[in-house]
Amino acid sequence: MSLSKDFVTSCLTGVPDPVRGKDLVSSGALQWVSACDTYASIKLSLPPEAGKPVLQQVAQLAHSKLTQIAQRNGETVDSLIVEFVDDAGTVVHTARFGGMISNTKPPAKDGVAPPASQAAGSAGHEPIPGLQKSAKPAGSHALPGVRNIIAVGAGKGGVGKSSIALNLAVGLARKGHAVGLLDGDIYGPSMPTMLGLNALEQAVVAGRLQPFYVHGIKAITIGKLVDSDRPLIWRGPMAHGAFKQLAEQTSWGELDYLIIDLPPGTGDIALTMAQTLQLTGAVVVCTPQKVAQDDAVRAAGMFRQLGIDLLGVVENMSYFVGDDGKSYDIFGRGGAEVMAQRLGVPFLGAVPITMALRENSDKGDPTANFDNDSGAGDRLRVALESLVTNLESQVALASMRSGAQKPVLTIS
Repeated sequence: MSLSKDFVTSCLTGVPDPVRGKDLVSSGALQWVSACDTYASIKLSLPPEAGKPVLQQVAQLAHSKLTQIAQRNGETVDSLIVEFVDDAGTVVHTARFGGMISNTKPPAKDGVAPPASQAAGSAGHEPIPGLQKSAKPAGSHALPGVRNIIAVGAGKGGVGKSSIALNLAVGLARKGHAVGLLDGDIYGPSMPTMLGLNALEQAVVAGRLQPFYVHGIKAITIGKLVDSDRPLIWRGPMAHGAFKQLAEQTSWGELDYLIIDLPPGTGDIALTMAQTLQLTGAVVVCTPQKVAQDDAVRAAGMFRQLGIDLLGVVENMSYFVGDDGKSYDIFGRGGAEVMAQRLGVPFLGAVPITMALRENSDKGDPTANFDNDSGAGDRLRVALESLVTNLESQVALASMRSGAQKPVLTIS
């Protein structure tokens, strides 16, 4: 069984609020709940006059109540993290109960990784401790149980590549597909924030990473394996080893789609991916400006040189939709579509900038991008759903070209 947000919330209705005299839920003390498999995390807000001994007591009561009810239901609570925040949202006290099966933090000092001699592939050491060393030989291969692997790349940073990768994954999951998301942006992982993973910790079971199950998708990111405030100063071999482990040593299970968010540019990670995995195809993200198109053309050329099928181009930040519902072409709309036509590549769609998109990304709630019914949000939802549908079509065509799927004739 797996814990759920609703289950954790219902358990907390039995824990009294020592300051307001109600339970933690009805008093408004409960600010946020996250649950994944047998791990849970909550944020509580209590008045400043409640000292740390009281906060710790509340946390212990919450843990006892959750564990007690879970055991009655045949469920397990391996870890509970209770964070207490002030009115500004700053964490003032943290209580942890239970723990992860393995500590996956690499032994970095001052943000500097171990010497290159410890990099994967140079002396046989893993950049991610706690994982079993992969015994698979070098060479491109498919991940067991994963039907389609799609890379999302861009020629330059700042074009919203990670946002597109995330919304493609969530959109595919909303259509009933089993979806995984691999944050392959080794040097600048943004998925912990965009998925709302900051309060959760990475688990390793039997030497394999356990993906987070959030927003209907399974996600893994290097950002949950290293300290969030320290840069990764890694040479190519270490980044190569880290990516291989994230891809090959994660318990993905059965997936219809695995979306890989690549770092910007045409460097080591893209080459590692092409040598390691059998990709269905790649998506290139671009903004309308000419300078972004120039770099996107290079990214498209890289995928072609690596023998990876180009599924299409996405124009991100195509236009801005204000809260008044009006559209503004602040970057010059349509440039990426023209570029796609010039390259002979499918154009998957244009995604606007909206206030809702920014807010949902910052608070880690990408599902809300598909639920917003406001004027601006509705256009965002329609654009994302169209993008997902077009990608499904291109994946089906790519599968037929590769012989992995045969056309089906239905007579009615």
